[in-house]
Parts: sequence; C-alpha cells; structure tokens
Amino acid sequence: MKGYVARKGNRWYAVIYDGLDPVTGRERRIWHPAGVDRADAEKLAARLAADVNGRIDDARGLSFGAYLTTRWLPGKRLVVATSTWDGYRRKIDRHILPSLGGTPVRRLRPEHLEGLYDRMLHPTDGRKALAPKTVLEVHIIIRGALADAVRKGLVSRNVALIADAPRLRSIPKVEQKAWTAQQLQAFLRCAADHRLFPALWVAATTGVRRSELLGLRWDDIDLTAATVSVNRGLVAVAYEVHESRGKTRNSRRRIDLDATTVAVLDGWRGWQQAERAAVGIEDNGWLFTDSDGGPVHPHAISQAFERIATRAAVPPIRFHDLRGTHATLLIKAGVPVKVVSERLGHATPAFTIDTYQHVLPGMQADAARVFEQLIASTTSTDADRLKRRRKTA
Repeated sequence: MKGYVARKGNRWYAVIYDGLDPVTGRERRIWHPAGVDRADAEKLAARLAADVNGRIDDARGLSFGAYLTTRWLPGKRLVVATSTWDGYRRKIDRHILPSLGGTPVRRLRPEHLEGLYDRMLHPTDGRKALAPKTVLEVHIIIRGALADAVRKGLVSRNVALIADAPRLRSIPKVEQKAWTAQQLQAFLRCAADHRLFPALWVAATTGVRRSELLGLRWDDIDLTAATVSVNRGLVAVAYEVHESRGKTRNSRRRIDLDATTVAVLDGWRGWQQAERAAVGIEDNGWLFTDSDGGPVHPHAISQAFERIATRAAVPPIRFHDLRGTHATLLIKAGVPVKVVSERLGHATPAFTIDTYQHVLPGMQADAARVFEQLIASTTSTDADRLKRRRKTA
C-alpha cells in the first residue's frame, strides 16, 4: 500500500488509504497535515504507508484463533474483571476456536460468522442446541475483538458488523423464580443448624449478591447503627477465589438491617471468636469464614444452599434467586421500587421494574381496587353534600 500527497490551499497533506467503510462500502482515506513543503508531505506519506504495510504483513499469516488467544485476550485482561475475562476465554475455547480458529483473520467473512451461529443454534452432530443468549454473547466477543483489530490496523473492516446474529429484543427473558414468605421460612428453619446459617440469613434478608455476601468483612458491619456496607465481592474463576470491585456503579452501597439480623450477626460474632480461640485460627477480618478461618468459597455456599433446600422440600431455585425472593416479597408488600432498587444495588429503578415486572400485575389490580374505593368514597360524600344543599334550599 502506498500513500500519496495532496494539496489544499497552501498546505500539503499525506493521504493514506484506510480500507472500505463497513456500512457504506465506500473507500476511506485519512488525511494527515504535513505543512507547506511538498517534500515533507512525501516523506510523511512514505513513513505512514510503511507503518500500514508493516501491520498488514504482520496480519497476513495471523489466524483468527491466534489473534484472539495471543493478542486480544491478553489485552482484555488489563481492562476487565477477572470473572469477565474468564467468561471470554471459556466461550472462545468452547465455541470459536473449534470452528474459526484456523481461519486467517484477514479472510474472515460475514458468512463464516453466520455459519458458526447457525451451528450453535441448530447443531447437526447430536450436540445440544445453545440458547440464543449464548450465541449473542459469542457474537459480542467476536465483534469487540474485530473492532480492536480494525483500530490496530490488522484488518480493514469489522465483518461482525455485517453478519446477522440473534438480537437482544428477540431473546426471551429468563423467568424469575422466587419463594413465597412461607417457603423462605421453611428453608431458614431447616438451615438453622448449619454452620453457614448466618450467611444464608443475611443473603435472604438483604438481597445481596453471592459475591457481595462472601466479600463482607467485619469492618463493613455496624451493629449499633444496624447497617452493612457493601464494598467488594469474592468470585470464583476456575475455582480460584478472586476479589472484585462490584458488578455495577451502584454496587457499593449501605443496607439497613432489621433487629433480628443484627441479633443473628451478633451471635455469629461470638461463636466465631470462640471457634478461633478453641482451634487457634488467626482472625483475618472476613465476616463469613470456613472451618479453616478463610473466606467461604462461592461454590461451597451454593452447594450448601441446594442441599438445605432439598431437605426443606421447597421448590428448587438458584442461590441467586434468594435475591429475587427478597425483592419480590418487598415489592408485593408495597415497599417503593426505588427503595428496593437501592437495597439491591441496581443501576436504576427502571431496571428493577423491568426485572420484577411479573410482580406488578397483581399490585396493579390492588391499585385499581384502592382507586375504586377512593372514587366511591368521594362520590358518596359529594352526594351527601348535594342532598344537604337541596334540603337547605
């Protein structure tokens, strides 16, 4: 690829071809100002063209798999959470590399991506069809990786912008599951003799995420003010525990505690101190600890939750659905959605409404009946006033 020079007015520019626009299909050229001397513009054009040609030569033999695993993934590790990065890695290993790993990145076409998505949705080799949401997530990874390749000059266009993929609006939402108040009570009664009962109780009564629950330290608890401050999370990546900063910008928050929860935590603190003293475990500051004094592993508390739920003979739900149970019961009880949203650490109350809109129809019926009573009361009062006026007249 060669650059050339062009003049506008009394100034010269080095012009470099930048490939085709992925939307319009038109050629793109970048103009670099070079001053008033044509010779300087020619030198700049030659240098810029050499840089572009170097990048093209570098990418000529680069496979898509090699690009993802040796260039894109290492770069993403610097800017995303560990759990997010591991999700990228697993989807690349499972879904992208077997089909497109050997395809040269410069020869990747929209039909290659569409073929991959179709095989994921409609496999012909006996494998289980994947959910459209999973296919969309793979598409988003490929689109982001190719966008970086375009920015770095390895390819001239992002073919993922042209390829058809499942759309978010067409993907059915996962039905939210939640226990009733009676089912939650049955679960907690059955969990009362378990070592992790205090953690399960706090999860149920605050609606915190699993990672947030296990990331709590005693410094985050104020039993006098009856509050807990959520500042961090613990997540499992390839079974190793990593600390995270939170899922959303509102994840760092303070949650009010009820008197019973304060009593549960106060009792747990005394039991925990006695256990440490008895077996000589060093106090490391974590609120919930395993028998060795370290933080509870995310998989361990989920497995304990499932075993207890089975013994309690309540409908099976995920540990995360304790959070949904907390929100659902509060909304049904008439607690303002904004308050529920703040307790959950959602980005906006609108997200809370969208997530728990299945709770609203029954509440709307209640609202209609309340409004009917208000109108009936007002109408009756107005009628009485009218009768008194007529008698007076």
